[in-house]
Amino acid sequence: MIIKNAKVYTPEHRFVRQDLVIRGGRIVPGAPAPEPGEEVLDAEGLYALPGLVDIHFHGAVGHDFCDADPDGLQAIADFEASKGVLAICPATMTFSEEILNGIVDVARAHKNERGADLVGINMEGPFISPRKVGAQNPKYVTPANVGMFRRLQERSGGLFKLVDLAPEEPGALDFVRACGGEVRISIAHTCTDYATAKAAFAAGARHMTHLYNAMPGITHREPGPIIAALEDGATVELITDGVHIHPAMVRFTFRVFGDDHVVLIADSMEAAGLPDGQYSLGGQAVTVRGPRATLTEHPDTIAGSATCLYDCMRTAVREMGVPLESAVRAASENPARCIGIDQDYGSLAAGRFGNVVLADSELNIRTVIKKGAVLNRE
Repeated sequence: MIIKNAKVYTPEHRFVRQDLVIRGGRIVPGAPAPEPGEEVLDAEGLYALPGLVDIHFHGAVGHDFCDADPDGLQAIADFEASKGVLAICPATMTFSEEILNGIVDVARAHKNERGADLVGINMEGPFISPRKVGAQNPKYVTPANVGMFRRLQERSGGLFKLVDLAPEEPGALDFVRACGGEVRISIAHTCTDYATAKAAFAAGARHMTHLYNAMPGITHREPGPIIAALEDGATVELITDGVHIHPAMVRFTFRVFGDDHVVLIADSMEAAGLPDGQYSLGGQAVTVRGPRATLTEHPDTIAGSATCLYDCMRTAVREMGVPLESAVRAASENPARCIGIDQDYGSLAAGRFGNVVLADSELNIRTVIKKGAVLNRE
């Protein structure tokens, strides 16, 4: 396939009018002549963006990753791909090891043929603070357990790319020291202070889960984990759905952390792609009205989002004042790099998979291309 005349997002993080050539499923360098019968797309006036990479979301279109349902997982992958998200690392909720085993078994057996590629699992629970459970299930919260993680990792065939934990909880720092070289460790659902967060980063943590949410904020006498993350160069997740974080704080985060350290995520639950109504997350009832999803019994508690990563990226640009180049980087290259798949995903550099989203000036998706094949076309 040859995509001609597009404004291509380059590895230098800028847009350049040029052609893209995809052969054998991957982007090839230069501008070779068309081969006999090769498809040529004229993308005049369109942006060519890398396929997005979501490393933290729970479900969509009525299905949750934790349902451990093969058909449901395929439906999630198909929906994500239709929205330009071509690599997914869905998150588990806080459950027992027995329940997590079933989820892992389905993920490992998944043989995607048409949707987004399942490239990993994000273990969001159960190693979190019982005082910052958010929409997680407090019944299953447990101290960080090296043996449990390693059993799950072996069972998954190495699919776990992220493990989230509260560093102030018993055994958490020992877990970081033991496993920091095996998996990317993220501070999450935490009451930690600055000093303990610094200790976690020194021990090997490198990431922050849904920054600002389910953690202490910043004050001048108690800087908290956010400043610790800034000082130690951690990557930080942002949910830019217009509900979780004020636009001024989104701009602040890009400006202070830099667009090479920000990772946009959807943190979506099963209502993504569906109308308002009653849904579920981690076994708890959720009410969705517009873009806001909350626990039905605790309406002040946000329960993930009801949107997809592409729409979060679009919102960041069109409603929050984030430069397009920065938002694209934060939704593609940065998450791919975080979980170690950046040699294949998250960029339109030569050698990467030919995963391309063609979008108009309003960032409406016009065509989604996966490994050189058109998945959908407006």
